[in-house]
Amino acid sequence: MSKNINEIEQLNIALQKENAYLKNLLLSHGINFNPPQEPEILENSKTPKIALNNALSPAEKITLYRSLFRGRQDVYPTRWENSTSGKSGYSPACHHEWDRKLCQKPRIKCSECPNQRWKTMTDPVIYDHLTGKHMIGIYPMLPNDHCFFLAMDFDKESWQKDVAAFYNSCKKLGLSPLVERSQSGNGAHIWLFFDEAIPAYIARDLGTGLLTLTMQEHPHLSLESYDRLFPNQDTLPKGGFGNLIALPLQGQRRRNGNSTFIDIENNLAVFADPWDVLAKTEKLSFLQVELLLNKIRSQTELLDVKAEPTEEEVSKPWKTVSVTPSTPHP
Repeated sequence: MSKNINEIEQLNIALQKENAYLKNLLLSHGINFNPPQEPEILENSKTPKIALNNALSPAEKITLYRSLFRGRQDVYPTRWENSTSGKSGYSPACHHEWDRKLCQKPRIKCSECPNQRWKTMTDPVIYDHLTGKHMIGIYPMLPNDHCFFLAMDFDKESWQKDVAAFYNSCKKLGLSPLVERSQSGNGAHIWLFFDEAIPAYIARDLGTGLLTLTMQEHPHLSLESYDRLFPNQDTLPKGGFGNLIALPLQGQRRRNGNSTFIDIENNLAVFADPWDVLAKTEKLSFLQVELLLNKIRSQTELLDVKAEPTEEEVSKPWKTVSVTPSTPHP
């Protein structure tokens, strides 16, 4: 039975890729077409209208934030730290965590627990992240293998030069990606957003294409600092959520100039008003993504970017959580 399901999933992926190829072929010959309706998804794909001003209330900031950083809403990961070992990681937030009548970790993994009751992504959860009460991430891939954003992680010594080169390649294609200095300050996340959920493999093809162009245009750079794409798989792993990415503007990290947005065109200076940056951030339509891919493929052959293990496969989410409370306004 599982073999048949796997074969059907692989056939579905192959058909989606063929569909995207045929669309690009039509577009390359100037033939218009009516894109099919997106498959039904759990999250609302409508983008709220936000007034562009510098005096947003906390509620308006959260609405703006959630209109861009959109992933799974039925579960989210929260960061833990072990003060004894110094280790840290993320695990799905659960209402039953450490309730010994219901929670049996580490003997039973969170993903296999029969008593799992995930906490959902809500405005208060986002607020506490923005004000520094806790640190959360997001699972980019939806249950139907679609996503609302693409992110790229750069985290080694050469990240500043590599990120600048990647950003410039994007600008040549008319893109203005959002660049975030990472939580540690020793790297960056580059974000591109979609105004509708698109197949994860297409988003990943876009990321791969942009990386390929960057390497082609800057042969002297090794792009050694590039780590991975988010989402990091074309389809969800069985019983898992896929890779997670830490959400930006975390309250404690922002005080040190990290976890916030930087200006690549102004010597990596931190933007004074991140909410103004978010309000002006543009989203790509599915058609725009396909046109971009078609243009990239006409210039180069996409590299083969392999998927990495998911957070569930490499982390140990049963360690002690350590957080320091703080409650400034976001």
